[in-house]
Amino acid sequence: MARTGKQYLDALRASPPNIWYKGEKIEDPTLHPVFKGITQSVARLYEMQHDLRYRDILTYEDNGQRYAMSLLPARTKEDLAKRSAAYKLWADANLGMMGRSPDYLNAVLMAFEQSADFFGEYAENVRRYVQHVREHDLCTTHCLTNPQVNRAKSNLEQPDPFIPLGVVSQNGAGIVVRGARMLSTLPTADELLVFPSTLLKEGPGADKYAVAFAIPTSTPGLHFISRESLVAGDSAYDHPLGSRLDEMDCLTVFDDVFVPKERIFILGDLQRCNTAYAETGALMQMAHQVVVLKTAKTEAFLGLVSLIGETIGADTFPHVQEKIAEVIVYLEAMKGFWARAELDARLNKYGLLCPDRGAIDGARNLYPRLYPRINEIVHQIGASGMITLPSEADFDSPVGQYLEKFLQSATLPARERVQLFRLAWDMTISGFGARQTLYERFFFGDPVRMYQTLFAAYDKEPYKQRIRDFLGWKQQAQPEAVASD
Repeated sequence: MARTGKQYLDALRASPPNIWYKGEKIEDPTLHPVFKGITQSVARLYEMQHDLRYRDILTYEDNGQRYAMSLLPARTKEDLAKRSAAYKLWADANLGMMGRSPDYLNAVLMAFEQSADFFGEYAENVRRYVQHVREHDLCTTHCLTNPQVNRAKSNLEQPDPFIPLGVVSQNGAGIVVRGARMLSTLPTADELLVFPSTLLKEGPGADKYAVAFAIPTSTPGLHFISRESLVAGDSAYDHPLGSRLDEMDCLTVFDDVFVPKERIFILGDLQRCNTAYAETGALMQMAHQVVVLKTAKTEAFLGLVSLIGETIGADTFPHVQEKIAEVIVYLEAMKGFWARAELDARLNKYGLLCPDRGAIDGARNLYPRLYPRINEIVHQIGASGMITLPSEADFDSPVGQYLEKFLQSATLPARERVQLFRLAWDMTISGFGARQTLYERFFFGDPVRMYQTLFAAYDKEPYKQRIRDFLGWKQQAQPEAVASD
């Protein structure tokens, strides 16, 4: 059932994740200065589910109970529209800056549940687990690629075969896994999902790496080793994003972690690992949430640059208007991808309605290239105003009178003008903003490899044939299209 923010925070206190920060284990992330901001932000999202203004958008009713809309099975276009409306509401609450809000992986879990037969002997495990998440409205995170020890070598050729996460042993009760994964964002989740994320190559012993499962973030032997915090202070005025939304990224270490058999989804099956996302529709469902999130983020940037231009009287200049219009074009492109993804959605063989892959692939390949440019536009319009940024304390000090006089703008008093520019700083230049840029560049992986995958998967033959027909070439046998996930 849809949980409250208090229930989320109480669960973290009762069973805290195994998080390490600067050599110390975090006993209560809800109170720790690095983690309390993000835990409160997640709690606010859960609270929105019980706000009567938002309840019917964020939750759905089944047998008299309310559940998270992001776990609503997608069987019709109306279902997709309901899901994306919920995604958008949560995304707007944080200006699109929270990449691991609980709805992100709920999209994957819903797809796995509806396509559970794909998992063969573990199909019931999948169904029961997703129902467990639905009933308790759990927050989940996941871990992605293997450590970058030597990317030129296979898993088995690393200095230790258990640098990558692999199965050490198994018996009737479950399996023991050892190794590490990058990159767990939001370790303050209830559960860790360990899914395949990169192509596994066949070879003797390679099946040990073919595994998918879910475990609580408090599981013995599991360690989240955090990077340095981007929380620069508690003030929401000085650090409007960093103080609230640093989700944290961790190296995830599995020191002989036991996984019960009922929590296993894939074991020893390389083919299932390599095709899980595409075959179940999880790729399209999670990317659907991402397209909505990026649309919300682009809207926030449009609002930011428009307000900056207006505030300092720069939006009368043609070159500023051109730059703001450029962001408008990017926004309309993202909205177009979103709309077509739902309009051209198709049922997969398991009866799950999946957003159109062409639209999804267009969005997830384009946005990593748009985002640095959007940042650049913010810098170009904000200019030196993004450097002259006194703190909230300065306004309350004896020098505050000078700030009020010299930092006022055409439309705003000094305090509000500086607050606006501090947001621009935190969106683009601060540690938080820089991390967002890196995150967007590689959100779905190496952009070059993503383009290569798109090249291989996209059916180009109808467009080639149109050119042949126009040129009057005689019909000739064409090579078979290369199938790809």
